[in-house]
Amino acid sequence: MRSETLKKWRRTVLAIGLASSAAMAAMVTPAFADETCMSPYMAKIVGQEDFVYVWTLGIEGVGDGQDKLVTVDVNPKSKNYGQVIHALSVGGRNEAHHSGLTDDRRYLWAGGLDTNKLWIFDVHTDPAKPRLKKVVTDFVAKSGGVVGPHTTYALPGRMMITGLSNNKDHGGRTALVEYTNEGEYVATYWMPTDENLQGAVKSGKYADGYGYDVRVLPRRNMMVTSSFTGWSNYMMDFGKMLQDKEAMKRFGNTVVIWDLHQRKPKKVLDVPGAPLEIRCAWQPTNNWCLTTTALTSKVWLIYEDDAGEWQAKDVADIGDPSKVPLPVAFSIAQDDSGFLLNTFMDGKVRYFDLSDPHKPVQKYEKVIGKQVNMISGSWDWKRQYFTSSLLANWDKKGGDGEQFFRAYDWDGEKLTKRFEIDFIEAKLGRAHQMRFGAYALYAKHRPAQQPEGSALASAE
Repeated sequence: MRSETLKKWRRTVLAIGLASSAAMAAMVTPAFADETCMSPYMAKIVGQEDFVYVWTLGIEGVGDGQDKLVTVDVNPKSKNYGQVIHALSVGGRNEAHHSGLTDDRRYLWAGGLDTNKLWIFDVHTDPAKPRLKKVVTDFVAKSGGVVGPHTTYALPGRMMITGLSNNKDHGGRTALVEYTNEGEYVATYWMPTDENLQGAVKSGKYADGYGYDVRVLPRRNMMVTSSFTGWSNYMMDFGKMLQDKEAMKRFGNTVVIWDLHQRKPKKVLDVPGAPLEIRCAWQPTNNWCLTTTALTSKVWLIYEDDAGEWQAKDVADIGDPSKVPLPVAFSIAQDDSGFLLNTFMDGKVRYFDLSDPHKPVQKYEKVIGKQVNMISGSWDWKRQYFTSSLLANWDKKGGDGEQFFRAYDWDGEKLTKRFEIDFIEAKLGRAHQMRFGAYALYAKHRPAQQPEGSALASAE
């Protein structure tokens, strides 16, 4: 995709804005989608990605001890394939967690769950060497008390950020916060609670006001959020928290359906057990999303019924729920045929067939490491990447607390390892979340810097 085409596409989307579901349905198809767990508003890498950007937590006494953005070369045609080629430290340990690209892929936003800072990296000037453009330090004040910036999700010209907590009691009640791509605050949208449903319909027992992830189905004018826990829990030692009966009560049990255009909550659905990441269907007739519950190890389907009402139901167990394998990140295929799901405690990835999304069936599993958290898949799903860290105080201790980046090929039936990087040995820290980069998105880098076999051929 040439840069002029990218600019024209972005201008068109911004001009249309969020005017109508019909207009969005015409524009938001897989042609404008990204890697399979990204926003449908983003320009995508359809061929071979050149880089994976790993948002990494610093460890005291390991290297410089700071959080950092680490760039790994993942193009097999590159002379640096399988190597760390750049690392940009941001100062201190902030509980680095999630990151997300803007709709034009020019900037990567990354957040710190403890210090509430947001770092905006320029990844287009030189995709191999991201630069720090801006640090947002007043997130809590601007948002009206939101703590723990988590998901940074691309909308047209905007970034929607989910919070995990608040500055009043450091519990789980929180909000969505909207910014411009340039880092200017726009608005805060608080999650519905029993005390203030904000016009939403409470369909079950809960309206807890908790937050975690956000995704959209523009053709249905639908935005959906999940729920986790607040600062007082996610900054606590994992073993200590498991023994604290009061702390274990402080987890979210809801998924909220929002009006995407108006940014208003419409319906609160019961999804007990801390629903974490959300993945929505890509195909235009599939009006559903999936989430998994950390505490109860269930797959949940969030779907539109025949009457046009959004519903939630658990549709599959993940491993043996009694052993609490702790499902975390997952990656859905762009044809909606299945998903790969990580479970932190047993270090496994599992493949579920989605021939019937109401009855997912596990077909494969493999141990990736002693612990595993994030997974990111290429658009064609042939390449899957894994990292190890969950939270600084939740990662395993001693020899079980390995920290890695591992790259695999996926042939539809099994995973085959290509390479791995030991982040402790490399003195980098705890490898957490990943985003992709490619020279082909930015015309100034072609052809001199672009390795043979990059995303250019597919993108054009």
